[in-house]
Amino acid sequence: MNTLPGAIFIVDPKKERIAIAEAKKLKIPVIAIVDTNCDPDEVDYVIPGNDDAIRAIKLISSKIADAIIEGKETLSKARAEEAEKAKIEEKIQQEESEVKE
Repeated sequence: MNTLPGAIFIVDPKKERIAIAEAKKLKIPVIAIVDTNCDPDEVDYVIPGNDDAIRAIKLISSKIADAIIEGKETLSKARAEEAEKAKIEEKIQQEESEVKE
């Protein structure tokens, strides 16, 4: 990893208290599945759920992964559109400067 992550996703905050502490030190947002035996105050974005049930973990994790993939695709499309607009504007400016000469 070359840079710090934008956020971390944790399934059991009670077990992963060290990861949460490190994230807090580095000011990385924490997203976590929080059960009744966990303190939700340690987590920035709480997902209430059973962190012991494999099916619940699988469902929530897959939805989080799908959202991340969709967000990355949207971001790359937006960047490509911005680059395209910049090329068009640059071309227009070149043509205008040629006309003035």
